[in-house]
Formats: sequence, structure tokens, C-alpha cells
Amino acid sequence: MNSEQALDALAALSHPTRLEAFRALVKYAPGGLSTGELVDLSQLSQSTFSTHLAVLAKAGLVTSEKRGRRQIQHASMDRLRALMLFLANDCCQGRAELCEPLIAELSCC
Repeated sequence: MNSEQALDALAALSHPTRLEAFRALVKYAPGGLSTGELVDLSQLSQSTFSTHLAVLAKAGLVTSEKRGRRQIQHASMDRLRALMLFLANDCCQGRAELCEPLIAELSCC
């Protein structure tokens, strides 16, 4: 991931509705959630939520899959991994032992 891609992802996640939608999709990975379920969680109208979903998709954070008549949304776990690695790549100036508490906290959950 390069800086521009990271900035796109972070900008997409910088809105409360988009952040919560993405977190919900991560929670339900790999199965995903239907667009309708996400709309219900957001308590927004379908058209308003679709705008937020488009921003997440444009940043590569969400992918869509057609299942019958439903659109299933998925968090791009590869993109999330790339963003997290981009942010932590130079962690503590290459001193990995200083990042161990962060890694341990992620591993516990």
C-alpha cells in the first residue's frame, strides 16, 4: 500500500457512519452483510447509506457480491491488513519489541 491509498482508506473511514459500517463488516467477515442489514444498522435511508457505501468501495475497503436478489457487502480483509501494515511498518523505528504489546493485544481477541 502506498501513501495515497492509505490516505484514501483513512479518509473513507473518517466518517462515523462509514467507520461503523466497516467495523460491522469486519465483525461479520467472511460472510458479510446484506446492504439492507447495513442500512438497518445505520438507521439512515437507503440512498444516504449507499453514498457512504460507495466511498468505502472506492477506497477498496468494501466489496460487493450478488446473491440472488441481495447484494452482500464484505470488508476487504486484504485492504485492512495492508492499511494496518502500512501504519505499523516503521513501528518504533524498526524496534519490533516495542510493538509487541500492540500485537499481543490484537492476538488476545
